[in-house]
Amino acid sequence: MNITKVKNLNENKLQVFQQMRDNAFNELNSFVADSPKVVNILLQSDLELKSILATKEYFEEFQELIDSRENIICYEATKEQMQTLVGHKIHHNCMLHGVRAKESSLYELGNNIVMLDNITSNENVGSIARTMAGFGVDSYLLPKESPHPYGRRSLRVSMGYMSRLKYCIYSDIIQTIKELQEDGYKVYAAELTPEAIGLQKVDVNDKWVLLLGSEGHGISQDILDICDEVVYIEMAEDVKSFNVSVAASVMMYKFIN
Repeated sequence: MNITKVKNLNENKLQVFQQMRDNAFNELNSFVADSPKVVNILLQSDLELKSILATKEYFEEFQELIDSRENIICYEATKEQMQTLVGHKIHHNCMLHGVRAKESSLYELGNNIVMLDNITSNENVGSIARTMAGFGVDSYLLPKESPHPYGRRSLRVSMGYMSRLKYCIYSDIIQTIKELQEDGYKVYAAELTPEAIGLQKVDVNDKWVLLLGSEGHGISQDILDICDEVVYIEMAEDVKSFNVSVAASVMMYKFIN
């Protein structure tokens, strides 16, 4: 492991750590991840990784893991230097610059898919990805309007486990659902309607798509009309809904068991 000590924070090669915020990507499809737990998961992935900006303590503690990867440039800086570079206080001691995984086509996804509709929270996108990895649901289908799963905050909340998932970004939800159905998937919409089936009673197909909508507006009727089934989580009468990431966790557990 060859380490270059940072002397000039204005060097062009360091600017990526300041520029790649949330859902910003450059022409290389770069992303920046932060915190040791996230970075260390990504170091164990198949992603193309470019460089690490970290403190001396991080490099010393995880030298063996870093050495397991080839061609990663290592920049050593103090925590104060890192905070000056990014422009705000940080609670971690390392940052990683990499290239996000290549997007899969719709027909390269696995038999079990989580599909989002109108989800605008980076935290929810990341939290759902983390749960998917934990349950072995490896295919993520997101609208182009949603936060990207390799956005900085989404990736952090996923704890880096997004790197273990296939993902596909779609443009037209109606068309996409129809294509999935033609390919043998059964599409289950998570929504509370008079016709919805309780989660405990649902009969899950081998090839399934779990569609989750926003907490504020839910899934629109024209989308519900083309789904194969609408499913709801049985809960206390005076509570209307869970956070979407919590609902996703509960439903995924049922769908895989």
